Amino acid sequence: MGEEARLKNLQRRLEVPFDGSRLEHQDALRQLWMLAYPDRELPSLKSELWKEMGWQGPDPSTDFRGGGLISLENLIYFAKMYPDQFQKLLHKTDGKRAEWEYPFAVAGINISFMLVQMLDLQSGKPTSLSGVRFLELLSQDEMAFDNLYCVAFELMDAQWLAKGASYMEFNNVLKSTRTQLERELALEDISSVKDLPAYNLLQR
Repeated sequence: MGEEARLKNLQRRLEVPFDGSRLEHQDALRQLWMLAYPDRELPSLKSELWKEMGWQGPDPSTDFRGGGLISLENLIYFAKMYPDQFQKLLHKTDGKRAEWEYPFAVAGINISFMLVQMLDLQSGKPTSLSGVRFLELLSQDEMAFDNLYCVAFELMDAQWLAKGASYMEFNNVLKSTRTQLERELALEDISSVKDLPAYNLLQR
C-alpha cells in the first residue's frame, strides 16, 4: 500500500469521534480495562473504578473531547505491543513520583492529540518538517502513528520524571515532549520509529 493510501487510512481513523453509545466503542473501552487489569473484574461503563486508570470521572466517554476513537486505539495498541512498559506507566512504578501525578488515561488522550497537531495530519498533506518525515515512516510502517504514540508516552513520562513535575505542569511537559520528538524526527538516518533515540525508552 502506498504512502498516500496509508495517509488517507490514518486520516479516516482521525475523523471517528468517540461515541459512548456505539457497541464497538464500548467494547474497545472494555478491552482496554482487561489489558490494564487482567486480574480484576470488568466494571460497568459508568463506575468510580475508571478513575483508577486516570479518567477524570466515572464515565470515560466524557474525556474524549477532541481525542476521538484513535486515542483509545492508541492506548490499546500500547498495552498489547509493550505490556511491561504500559503497566509501568499505568502504575507509575518508575522513578520518584510526584504526589500529584498526571492521570494516565487522560494523559494518553492528550498525547494522541499533540501528535496529530505536531504531524500536521488534519490538513490534506502534511507540510511541517515533522509531518513530512512522518510520511516517510508511514510508507515503511502502516502502524507508524501508533508506534510513535508509544514512544511519545514513554518520552513524556521520562521528561515528567526528569523535571520533577506535578500535575499543574503537565502542559509544559507535553510541550517539551513535542519539541524533543520534532528534534528526533529531523535527525538523519531515521527510516522507522525504531530509529528514534527515544525508542530506546521502550526497550528497558
